[in-house]
Amino acid sequence: MQTVVGVRFKKAGKIYYFGPGEFVLTAGDFVIVETARGLEYGEVVIEPREVSEENIVAPLKTVQRKATSEDDIKVNDNRAKEKEAFTICEQKIKAHDLNMKLVDVEYTFDVNKIIFYFTAEGRIDFRELVKDLAAVFRTRIELRQIGVRDEAKMMGGVGCCGRSLCCATFLGDFEPVSIRMAKDQNLSLNPAKISGICGRLMCCLKYENDAYGSCCKKIIAPVVGREVVTVDGYGKVTSVNQGKKTAAVLLNNGNIIVIPWEEVVEKDNNAL
Repeated sequence: MQTVVGVRFKKAGKIYYFGPGEFVLTAGDFVIVETARGLEYGEVVIEPREVSEENIVAPLKTVQRKATSEDDIKVNDNRAKEKEAFTICEQKIKAHDLNMKLVDVEYTFDVNKIIFYFTAEGRIDFRELVKDLAAVFRTRIELRQIGVRDEAKMMGGVGCCGRSLCCATFLGDFEPVSIRMAKDQNLSLNPAKISGICGRLMCCLKYENDAYGSCCKKIIAPVVGREVVTVDGYGKVTSVNQGKKTAAVLLNNGNIIVIPWEEVVEKDNNAL
């Protein structure tokens, strides 16, 4: 077991473990740490705690120091430079007539590198663009192609639920989401209704998938469209509520009733 703190470098970004060293750290403290990209400015989001060796990427690096007011000023200056670099890069992309969309620009804390994030349909030959950018900024330039889910995470926005996007607020990593999850939850398979603003299946389909799977194993849900027998007569299942384990049945007399799954029997079943 080792004592670590969790540090995040971006809002809703991945959390990395570092040794606290001799510093007393609490959630909300800003620190300077050494990463593969050099010195970085991050926020402590997990206070010191013990974790097992298998959850640590060796070698475990330690926090260099707590961030000072000068570090805060430097970070703000870098943010201002990023906006300027974004404008310049867009102009260069247009000048080279490249079919790519610039999404974000990031300066490393020590300004040793500028990272330009972009999306594109396919592979882009941006070698000349890199040369132009390096001539302007006189530092290391990295162009990184990202997917549409990463773009949504960086840009942010509001989902169909009316809340801020999960990926932009608290999801550190994307998890696989499949159309099977939507089917298991009896959701509409209309892409417009189960896709996020990124155009991919909504991440929230994953949240309750395990619960739906477990409840369906205990009681077999009625099949929508099947003719069934209920205590009120014959009818057809029109919808199923997986959470409440109820089914809506349109009776032959035109009435609609909502009853528990166990009270629904298929018409060809002899049991009543």
